[in-house]
Amino acid sequence: MQGYVHKFESFGCADGPGSRFILFLSGCPLRCKYCHNPDTWKMTDGTPYSVDDILKEAETCRGYWGKKGGITVSGGEPLAQLDFLLEFFTECKKRNINTCIDTSGAPFTKEGQWFTKFQKLMEVTDILLMDIKHIDENQHLELTGHTGKNIREMFAYLDEIKKPIWIRHVLVPGITDNDEYLTQTRDFIRTLHNVERVEILPYHGLGVMKYKELGIPYSLEEVETPSAERIANARKILECEKYDGWKK
Repeated sequence: MQGYVHKFESFGCADGPGSRFILFLSGCPLRCKYCHNPDTWKMTDGTPYSVDDILKEAETCRGYWGKKGGITVSGGEPLAQLDFLLEFFTECKKRNINTCIDTSGAPFTKEGQWFTKFQKLMEVTDILLMDIKHIDENQHLELTGHTGKNIREMFAYLDEIKKPIWIRHVLVPGITDNDEYLTQTRDFIRTLHNVERVEILPYHGLGVMKYKELGIPYSLEEVETPSAERIANARKILECEKYDGWKK
């Protein structure tokens, strides 16, 4: 089986525990207004790679991983290539490699063969990085073009099976940088028992040039990066320090 790959990064230290090889898959069902990788949206824009070819590349970096490191699959949206991801992580586990998925959860469903495959995928997945795009359903639709209902179902399922997750929340002035929404997000996080880390990702416009090159309108061009005060405020409301014990 082959997967459509956007790119590799041989060394990452912010996308899961320890030092990691990061595989970016192509294809994503969301159209987040702040997405800085619109060139990952179309799956077939990626380059086909086999599982073996990727692992040959990844294992050249294995000496840097240490006890906590491993491989993170990001995107795009990794779950958009579920069959490939399942085969890839199954092979990783045969080689005793720590596995992490960086996902929005957008493709999640408890229906049919998809869910059966997802359950098998969780057996060979060590940890997930999960986005909370927006806690309000109407605002989620406006921000991403996609419902957040099934994503919340995925959060609940991962909590049910006690699968460790890190939560990330992009702080966008005028959209998610709102104390009421942040408080609702905190209350949602408090319902979960599998959260190891909560992280604020300040909005930035570094992907604007990609939109211009691709001829795609960018609606947040006038939005500025949130101030240090607003970032600190969001961290306080989301109780980020409560989860900082993972560093020890």
